[in-house]
Amino acid sequence: MTNGFARVAFVITAAMAVSALAGCSSSGSAFAGTWGHGGEGEPSLTIEADGSFSGTDGCNPLEGKGTVSGDTFTFGPFASITQACEGVTPWLNLADTAKVDGNALTVYRSDGTEIGTLDND
Repeated sequence: MTNGFARVAFVITAAMAVSALAGCSSSGSAFAGTWGHGGEGEPSLTIEADGSFSGTDGCNPLEGKGTVSGDTFTFGPFASITQACEGVTPWLNLADTAKVDGNALTVYRSDGTEIGTLDND
């Protein structure tokens, strides 16, 4: 009888652990939301919980789907229209990864260089 109880307790504990880990590894909730102010000539980005994103580099629209691993959001391939816009430095279209730091999303190039920050107010 004790052996059967131990098996049931182990199965329940294992199921709870797997459920907790699955929630942590697949959730994009720390990244979900709108980042940036989106004023004229300013970049903004909206990231959904499923990893899809859309926004603007301040001039050109962009959209795609990324993934979350730990504390890093990795941008997948994204579609963007590229046109020249006077007075705008389009850096968001160079995004490779991003991390949340308080109320800010810090965006990095593929070489790990920080290229910009978007606030979430």
